[in-house]
Amino acid sequence: MKKLLCYLIALFPLAVFAQTAKTVRPFFEKKTIGEIRMTLPAKNWSNALDSMRLYGEGMLLGAVQIDGKSYDSVGVRFRGNNSYQMGSKRNPFQIKLDFVQPGQNHQGYPEVKLSSALRDPSLVREILFLEIASNYMPAPQASYTKLFVNGEYVGIFINIESVEGPFLRNHYGSDDNPLFKAGVDYKPEASPAGCKQNIFGALEYEENIDCYRNNFELKSDRGWLDIQELTRILNREPNRIERVLDVDRALWMLALNNLMVNLSSYSGARSINFYLYQDNNGRFQPIHWDLNLAFGSFKNTGGGSDLDIRTLQRLDPLLHADNLYKPLISQLLKDPLYRKIYLSHLRQINDDFVASGTYEKRAQELQAMIVVPFNDDQNKQYSLDEFQKSLRETIGRKSKIPGIFDLMSKRSRFLKVHPELTALPSAVSDVTVQGRGKYENQRVNTFRIMAKADRFPKKIIVYYRFGDNLPYLPMVMSEEASNDLPTGVKAFSANIEAPGEDAVLDYYILAENAGTVAFVPREYMNNPYKIKLSDLNK
Repeated sequence: MKKLLCYLIALFPLAVFAQTAKTVRPFFEKKTIGEIRMTLPAKNWSNALDSMRLYGEGMLLGAVQIDGKSYDSVGVRFRGNNSYQMGSKRNPFQIKLDFVQPGQNHQGYPEVKLSSALRDPSLVREILFLEIASNYMPAPQASYTKLFVNGEYVGIFINIESVEGPFLRNHYGSDDNPLFKAGVDYKPEASPAGCKQNIFGALEYEENIDCYRNNFELKSDRGWLDIQELTRILNREPNRIERVLDVDRALWMLALNNLMVNLSSYSGARSINFYLYQDNNGRFQPIHWDLNLAFGSFKNTGGGSDLDIRTLQRLDPLLHADNLYKPLISQLLKDPLYRKIYLSHLRQINDDFVASGTYEKRAQELQAMIVVPFNDDQNKQYSLDEFQKSLRETIGRKSKIPGIFDLMSKRSRFLKVHPELTALPSAVSDVTVQGRGKYENQRVNTFRIMAKADRFPKKIIVYYRFGDNLPYLPMVMSEEASNDLPTGVKAFSANIEAPGEDAVLDYYILAENAGTVAFVPREYMNNPYKIKLSDLNK
């Protein structure tokens, strides 16, 4: 008995540790709802935050508890531009954990950003969009959290990963390069003469570098010359755009915006709500932001009055393709290959998530998780009935916020038969990398990639790199002569020199025919083909 008691006592600290470890909630855990409790010194704290939002960029000093973990001397303010509403407690929040104490953070995050989901009666638009987008390009994480201020339950909010250190390091390998946010909360008091007016983040070129301060917020300690150079090349030398922009990710961003009718973005009336980060290779990376108005909640493309729901369902997949004031769209889609890639991306997103009904199941899961805290919210802008109907029905007589399912099911069918999206792509097959022969003594020092494609391919390009954070380089594959292939099928090969014996090659293949393009592997964005030179020499 004594031995058993000693054994149990010895195990007790391990059991306590295991229990404690289990209770640490990951900051963006999606299966549970977080809890943030703020303590602010002002009794009328919302009035105090309104004053700060109106008269400057200051922050109210307070304390916060995040999922049970306490932090003192934090800065709190209302954030947002169009989403901010004076007099409302339910506004977007910014919480700076390192406001006074440098280095203070929660699970590596020095800043917390909460979205109020303005004009989203469903409360799923932001999370749903970001989850879909993350399959094709880096996107901030998002989850739900309950917010309390001075003991008062303010409501259910969306906790969005801030586009800063941890996000940038995780996706691009650094966080100390130029970072911009399109759209500004506070314009400079004195603007230089001759600046273009009301262009927001459209990426039009300006001769005077100070004009960019009217349209972008610099989130780093340098970068104005870099963004000016981006706009110069985009507008004046678009054939060199790959040097300064990750074009494929820009095309993914534009396709996601168009398909999911996200018009409070570059694709809408104002070119706002996205970030640009210059990676270590000197190329700007686009990043989505502020998505509460996606799925047709914002309805203006800049060409007149707001669109009705039927027009949103039938939104042109090539919206702004001829608009000189939207050069990120018009200049890129002017290139025949980029245009095909963009349309291929749009079709893939539709097939993966909309036409398949995957987005419907996920939206219902998200709503089911938050129905109780939503109903308990005394500051909510929509009733429980509107919340529950919002996935299928239009909400609001004036705002007319589309039911997500009604909008997207009809939009999906419209795109399925759109003439720009019905061309059949080449099917790529027999992708192999040639290794050393069984009885050969000479080591292989070249990656020889071979593939076939049907439907009369015009060209096959292999994109390759020798490192996770390096840009892919294109190589046009050579057509192989063959008389025994079926009609319309062609064989191709490419030789890529290995930089060393330990080389690891990432690659994917694009096949272009007269009508469209196809990619293999289909998930090349996150899971390209990977081959080690050492494996070829076994």
